[in-house]
Amino acid sequence: MRFGTVRRAVLLAAASLAPLSVSPVLAAPKASAAPAPAKGQVPVEYHKLANGLKVVISPDHSVPTATVGVYYGIGFRIEPKDRTGFAHLFEHMMFQGSKNLGKAEFIGLVNANGGVLNGSTRFDFTNYYEAIPSNTTETFLWAEADRMKGLDITQDNLTNQQGVVKNEVKVNVINQPYGGFPWLDLPQLANTNWYNAHNFYGDLKEIDAATLTDVQQFFKDYYAPNNAVLVVAGDVDPRQVMAWTEKYFGPIPASGALKFPDISEPRQTAEKRSEKTDPLAPQPALAWAYHVPPKNTPEWAAMRLIDLMLIQGADSRLTRVLVNQKGYAGNVSGGINWPLGSAYDYNGPMLWSAFLIHGPEVTDDAILADIDAVVKDLQDTLVTPAELARAKTKARSEIYDTVGDGYRFGLVNLLASFALFDDDPGRINRMEAEIEKVTPELIRKTAREYLRSTNRTVISLKPGAVAAAPAAAK
Repeated sequence: MRFGTVRRAVLLAAASLAPLSVSPVLAAPKASAAPAPAKGQVPVEYHKLANGLKVVISPDHSVPTATVGVYYGIGFRIEPKDRTGFAHLFEHMMFQGSKNLGKAEFIGLVNANGGVLNGSTRFDFTNYYEAIPSNTTETFLWAEADRMKGLDITQDNLTNQQGVVKNEVKVNVINQPYGGFPWLDLPQLANTNWYNAHNFYGDLKEIDAATLTDVQQFFKDYYAPNNAVLVVAGDVDPRQVMAWTEKYFGPIPASGALKFPDISEPRQTAEKRSEKTDPLAPQPALAWAYHVPPKNTPEWAAMRLIDLMLIQGADSRLTRVLVNQKGYAGNVSGGINWPLGSAYDYNGPMLWSAFLIHGPEVTDDAILADIDAVVKDLQDTLVTPAELARAKTKARSEIYDTVGDGYRFGLVNLLASFALFDDDPGRINRMEAEIEKVTPELIRKTAREYLRSTNRTVISLKPGAVAAAPAAAK
């Protein structure tokens, strides 16, 4: 969970185009030419190997590069209880060597070919991806298959990476002003299901408690072809890619132990509030969040536009009130699945959250009163056609920025997410249509149900020393 990388991915992610053509899902691989995409569409081929591996290919011959992404359907939300931070720890283990590539040799292979790579851990997946010269595509399909087939899981590697992860937590959270605020804090307070409400970065004691057996079992259970998506985008021949994929990934056995917990959340019926003291923070801060509608519903599409109208961009309602008119802060940040991912790359309950750092002269209640006034107007009054049109334009702009990213990481992220969670990577070409269907009436209805105060969680961050624990009674 490299936060800088994750944030860059968020900026690149989110996107769409117009409808696309998707080849039928195949029970066994079959070489086929990519269908000619209609104008403005993303070309997509979708296959499944006999072992369950999903394969998405998106040819693009504009530049001689290719991007390979492997997404596993295991994220920090569903890591084992009493092993917080385990999914992130395992992400690190994937760079410690495999059957035919020694420690760090995968990274060296990418660098030696002039490529770039990274990996990250999110709510519902862990991903690994590299952008490389297209004439090396076979090499990296082989390399990704090699580490899916078997890792070099040793006690030395585990001990080493436990230390690396613990230092990452200290640098990014414990010893950082506003560290973990609010992206670690809000889900823990807003949610009631442990899987959604635990410390995703991990407790240092539980990171230390991970054993070699835990790591080996986790790899055996979840890092398997029937829990993964392979995406290849770029200057490639789909028939050749499928032949290589069958050759290198086809013999890898499926996992027979895929078990996933219930991650559903009950409807929130009362506002939750909490206060956090941060000895390193120079200014107070306020964060708030609402549970969003279920994914792939009309209300979710409306919430996507509400996010754009309320908080994204200089013309957004909360920016105009809290920043420009009241001068509480220099900016307001937030979004759906913010800041770890995009509105599209998760699979389960999610929050729309936001936060600002403000001066000590303004109270939390004053800020919340202004937020409530903005929300009430959205609940009482239909948005104008002009405001709704601007929000839809923003949505399309994000889509184009993501799909047009030079490394294709945003494109790969969308294709992988739609294949992994919806079994439908072709959805990338229907995203615009989903947004276009939203009406002012649906915006108002969604705001009334999902922006009600009883669906809200608020955390106030105060600078200063943490209060000492009361002395034990003698």
